[in-house]
Amino acid sequence: MLRAIEWAVLGIGSASAIVHGVRRHRPARTEPWLLLAGAIVASTAGDVLTALNRPDVANFCFYAMFALVTCCLLQLTRVGAILVDRARLIDLLALTCSALLVIWVCVIGDAGRIGQVSGAYVIGALLLLAVVVRVLVVVGRNVSAALLVVGAVGVLVSDIVQPLWPGRWSESGFAVLYLAWGAAALHPSMVRLTEPATPRPRPWRPHWAALLGISVATPPVVLMIEAVSGTVADGVVIAVTGGLTLLLTITRLADSVALNGQALMRERGLRQASAALVAAADTAAVDQAVRAAIIELMPPDALRSTDFATDDRGLTPEAVPGLGAGPPSRSWWIEDSDDDYATLVCPLWLEPLAVARPSGGALILAGRRKALAATRDALEVLAGQAALALDRIFLVEAVGRRDSDLYLRAVIRSSADIMVVIDEDQRIRYASPSLRALLGTDDLPPLATLADLVHPDDHHQLRQAVRGAGDGVVFCSLVRADESQVLVEATYRDLREDRLVQGFVVTMRHFPQGHEPNERLRHGDHLDDLPARMNRRSSRHKFRY
Repeated sequence: MLRAIEWAVLGIGSASAIVHGVRRHRPARTEPWLLLAGAIVASTAGDVLTALNRPDVANFCFYAMFALVTCCLLQLTRVGAILVDRARLIDLLALTCSALLVIWVCVIGDAGRIGQVSGAYVIGALLLLAVVVRVLVVVGRNVSAALLVVGAVGVLVSDIVQPLWPGRWSESGFAVLYLAWGAAALHPSMVRLTEPATPRPRPWRPHWAALLGISVATPPVVLMIEAVSGTVADGVVIAVTGGLTLLLTITRLADSVALNGQALMRERGLRQASAALVAAADTAAVDQAVRAAIIELMPPDALRSTDFATDDRGLTPEAVPGLGAGPPSRSWWIEDSDDDYATLVCPLWLEPLAVARPSGGALILAGRRKALAATRDALEVLAGQAALALDRIFLVEAVGRRDSDLYLRAVIRSSADIMVVIDEDQRIRYASPSLRALLGTDDLPPLATLADLVHPDDHHQLRQAVRGAGDGVVFCSLVRADESQVLVEATYRDLREDRLVQGFVVTMRHFPQGHEPNERLRHGDHLDDLPARMNRRSSRHKFRY
């Protein structure tokens, strides 16, 4: 009775540790860990019944434990870090089942034992060990996966040693199982086992298909050999093994069909998006095409929000980390307070065209981490196509503006009017030849701004003028090459919203020395009607020259 209480305390403590680990670390999928806790409870019931001398019912509990562990591992490999190798895992499981069937028929026989050792328990422990070792190989260095392997090794050792040398020491492997699996759920690395991962396509290899075919064909062949030899002594074992291999094969085919269907849907969505983006003539059309493609690529209830930002200035700092640390990655995650949700950022940057469209931008999707991870590659491709469409539109507009500037230059080449076109960042994009003649220079400095040509005393009012929206007039002084100053009246127009201009157009009127800005007033206008600030401005310029 004391031994039964010990097993109950140990098993319930292990199951409680698993539940606590799930609530504390909040993995992306809780079902595998809850099934593992159920397997621990079933194994505990079996150990308690064995201690109470009820072996028949205990065997049922142990079989239930292996079934729950199998469901747990299948759920663990359904989505997450092991998803990329799920097909290989199923192939190996099917082959292992067929190989163990041959060992059962040829070595173990009708009694189901090798001496005092139960063949069923050993086969179940071997299958369990094979699966958890495969999980450890796939995820790499992971403490939680290593503890699962330790627990499986403990079960296998006790299943072999305990019937031969009964006692506490031979049963310690079961205690190792409870302790190791409880610790696996408590360790933070348990989250990695269910983290969504982007499936990586693998080439089809004939030898894996041959192994799966051999696995499926082994149970019928063994049954035929026993039937031809006279007596079918292992019909139940052959039927169970055949059912398992068939189930694994169906699962393998179902996974392949599902992945192929998803790939076809994504290909169709990207193809339609590519056609729409090629025909897009402005940013609004690109935005509409991208949102339509996202609807095709993602489940309708998987997204919380979608943001298509064409300028880095509209993004949060988390969305554009490390801009100066080299080429940006194709996408990155922004964590959410809810572990089931996350934000995926796909930048709209193409390195060869970064100079043509330096504003950047990003496609930002907030939704279920599982769905975003499954379509991450397709979303990265969509963002790249959108960036290419934006770059094309930007370059077409830039070519149009250049041709417009060349036309304007040809028309006003011999005109005395001074005209300047500046970008939103106040850099001079075009300046008429008369401005160079007025400044007494052959050419303007590279990437010059309008503030570089204006006297420092006028910088403040110039910045105030172009900082806002709308048109206006500014009186300022230009600094010539010989350090002298020229008073001009600059009339500016805000054409930043114009698709062809996208900047300010400034027309300057030169006032020769000795003349004042109020000379442009028509006859009959009174100087007293000018505001006081204009009179002060005129006086200051009078003393400057």
